[in-house]
Amino acid sequence: MAAPSSAGKKLLVTGGAGFIGSHFVRNLLSGVYEGHESTRVTVLDKLTYAGNLDNLPAHHPRLEFVRGDVCDGPLLRELLPGHDAVVHFAAESHVDRSVDSGAEFVRTNVGGTQTLLEACLSTGVGKVVHISTDEVYGSIAEGAWTEERPLLPNSPYAASKAASDLIARAYWRTHGLNVSITRCSNNYGPYQHPEKLIPLFVTNLLEGLPVPLYGDGRNVREWLHVDDHCGAIALVLDKGGAGEVYNIGGGEEQTNLHVTERLLDLCGAETSRVRRVADRKGHDLRYALDSTKIREELGHRPRVSFERGLADTVDWYRSNLAWWKAVKYSGKDTGQQCRGEIAS
Repeated sequence: MAAPSSAGKKLLVTGGAGFIGSHFVRNLLSGVYEGHESTRVTVLDKLTYAGNLDNLPAHHPRLEFVRGDVCDGPLLRELLPGHDAVVHFAAESHVDRSVDSGAEFVRTNVGGTQTLLEACLSTGVGKVVHISTDEVYGSIAEGAWTEERPLLPNSPYAASKAASDLIARAYWRTHGLNVSITRCSNNYGPYQHPEKLIPLFVTNLLEGLPVPLYGDGRNVREWLHVDDHCGAIALVLDKGGAGEVYNIGGGEEQTNLHVTERLLDLCGAETSRVRRVADRKGHDLRYALDSTKIREELGHRPRVSFERGLADTVDWYRSNLAWWKAVKYSGKDTGQQCRGEIAS
């Protein structure tokens, strides 16, 4: 089924200079998503350490960039009129940082979402897609979470995202706002900030540095290429139901140890480069999503295998040293994550 026509439509993307948001914006502006060939995009981004204007096609005629905070209600109420829909990526997203200090996570992820939804309600925005994470479900020993599973988050980051999901649901149920929620598994791909596991390990290996592996490396994650994630978001934007939640999984579970071993192989590095570090507090053992709903209702199918996607990602970082070195050593990061002392 063809996507609805979006000729002349205007979309606000919060957090659109970050990893996933910028990939979605680049794809939309380049005509990847059917029916959005004429859609105009406004990116709202605070440009914290994880936001980067170099991730965006700055001079594209259908792109407008606004530097601002999703917690700024007056700015949102000024900006939103004329926009048909919002895709809400803006969030603090790094678990280690939330363990160190959860205040900014609650402010941005919870307060920012509520502020945005209130502004959408008051300005008549027709559709909101709220981007969330599988981490809201907690840890699962076997099987996979469906969208009906209760939320049992274990980190301050996951708790803040679970709270934002519930706020989004409340604005649908109470006010009738057309909100859909997506929950994805671990993303990877080009332009990902080197605080996260794959780009941290790849860039460290390319620099001849050790890679820090948490605990015994047996934690299991389901990996999803950012291109497959963004394709699913586009489907939810066009076809997703009001008040509905959609799990978006990659279908390929890997232990952190296996991912580390594959990265060593792809970078031509020895196992001696691995440094075992103390495990993260409250580290969830396993995540797994049941993506039946989005497959059967919206027709989404991941296309990028983990083996191919991981190799392509390593090649991208190998070919884009200037981009990741500028990000990794920009001075905007005040923690230790980008210096290879803590794994993400």
